[in-house]
Amino acid sequence: MRDRRKAPWGPVTTVAALCGAQVLTMLGTFAFPALLPRFVASWGLSHTEAGWVSGAYFAGYTLAVPVLASLTDRLDGRRVYLGGAAVAAGAAAGFALLAQGFWTALGLRALAGVGLAGTFIPGLKALVDRLPPQAQPRAVSWYTAAFGLGTSASFWAAGAVAEAWGWRWVFGVGAGGAALGLVLAARALPPRPIAPSGAPALRLLNFRPVFANREAMGYILAYAAHTWELFAFRSWVVAFLVASQTLGPPPGGGAWAPTTVAAVTGLAALWASVGGGEAAQRLGRRRVLTAIMGASAVAACGLGAAASLSYPVVAALCVGYALLVQGDSAALHMGTVAAADPARRGLTLALQSLLGFGAASVGPLAVGAVLDATGGGETVASWTWGFATMGAGVALGPLFLWWTRPLGGRVFKTTRNR
Repeated sequence: MRDRRKAPWGPVTTVAALCGAQVLTMLGTFAFPALLPRFVASWGLSHTEAGWVSGAYFAGYTLAVPVLASLTDRLDGRRVYLGGAAVAAGAAAGFALLAQGFWTALGLRALAGVGLAGTFIPGLKALVDRLPPQAQPRAVSWYTAAFGLGTSASFWAAGAVAEAWGWRWVFGVGAGGAALGLVLAARALPPRPIAPSGAPALRLLNFRPVFANREAMGYILAYAAHTWELFAFRSWVVAFLVASQTLGPPPGGGAWAPTTVAAVTGLAALWASVGGGEAAQRLGRRRVLTAIMGASAVAACGLGAAASLSYPVVAALCVGYALLVQGDSAALHMGTVAAADPARRGLTLALQSLLGFGAASVGPLAVGAVLDATGGGETVASWTWGFATMGAGVALGPLFLWWTRPLGGRVFKTTRNR
């Protein structure tokens, strides 16, 4: 009789299926940022309030992820993933039916963030647990890169569906996508009991051993710098592109819509993440991460200042900037997984997400507050300061990597077999 706990597919198909499930569950993730100018106008939101709503998604993630990711050291990550997908579907459906203004949007977006907390990192842990060691590095790279594809699909679907049927249907589609992702993940990840180790049970939220892991903490703190920039950019890119259409020459009738440009940045980010992960495998993670994050900090400061250029140029610059913003993602996750104690891998990933998405929840709010304080996003100078806020965050990444480098060894060393 066939063992029902055995994976129904090989490693490649399993990774592809879980990446597909992730994209489906993320269809509603960036629906609010994609339609942000519309909500600002119809609900009378300030840029700071819009930043609060965007940040609430990641605040919900931050509050939930320590518990949900840590649970994967005690029980099968599949169970956590399926529960998270159900929450994501319910939150999106709730937004479609109930959202009326700032406060309802704030609460429902925070609940949606809990759904992401139950799928993204628990899905990564569940996937790694089911693959042979030699398949894990590239699986981590592709799985984290699929986040960019999910981002692209979310922005594209929001623009297309809102244009055809209105914004409430955007979140309805997000709810349906999360439900389909749940079904696909249930098929790709057969139940897998956690084997008893014979060691005393680990305390659920005891992060002290992770804090003591110097190498893992370097990647965790650098990841927080990365997410500050990434989600601030994702939250404000559509609003920036809309503003550039008024600050620069008229875009013309054939120009891509801002939501389409945002979707393209997500596609570009997917390949950038995979490419960055491959480069890190060959050239050394710290070396590659330092180069990418440093270049991204410089590019952020220049992008805001380019707001008055022609719209096609600004759109192209956003796509180029997205390559840098996402180019470090897979390498950061790979570094954290490799440096983690296998018995505490879920706990280590939980701390990475706690600090990372804590930064992600503050980044959009910080940019919104800076925009309000410097002209309300209606001038080039205002957007220059806004993007400089993103760049200042990611610039800390190389410093964290240097500060937590392995003592007594070379700062930049190849980690191909780690």
